[in-house]
Amino acid sequence: MPKVTLRAGTSLDADALHALVTEHLQEGHLLPRDRAEIARHAGRFVVAEANGKITACAELAPLSTDVAEIRSLVVAGRARGNGLAGRMVDYLRDRAESAGIQKLCAFTHDPRLFVRMGFSLVPHLWLPEKIAKDCLSCPLFRKCGQEAVLLPLAAAALAGAAAFDARHAAVA
Repeated sequence: MPKVTLRAGTSLDADALHALVTEHLQEGHLLPRDRAEIARHAGRFVVAEANGKITACAELAPLSTDVAEIRSLVVAGRARGNGLAGRMVDYLRDRAESAGIQKLCAFTHDPRLFVRMGFSLVPHLWLPEKIAKDCLSCPLFRKCGQEAVLLPLAAAALAGAAAFDARHAAVA
């Protein structure tokens, strides 16, 4: 496997991001995205690049000043099984924490990755920001089959600080 680097997306990545998302619609885990919208929000994406080619992406979309969503998380088939999705979720979690976001969510057909990373399954109603911003206007509203997952970032930061303290106490 070639070396994969993560970086912030740019508007120059819009065609590749749109192609990657569109290519994986048939799997039934993603909703369609408009190329112009992806271009407008390309800076919100993290992209995984190997040999100059984008092999994975995910977007950190703000839903409010306190809540952000990880969406359009896709890893090309040839790049799967190497922990890339988890690395991208970590990257976006760090970006969200740096921006002062308090809750990170995702809507997914397969919540296992997110649950392994500390997210909890929650009722959709716990994320009214998502429902108001995206779900009410979606043709698949109430029949999308997605699960909502949520990670309170303040708790994650406290857990990280406690783990840091524990690691350094053991060294002292």
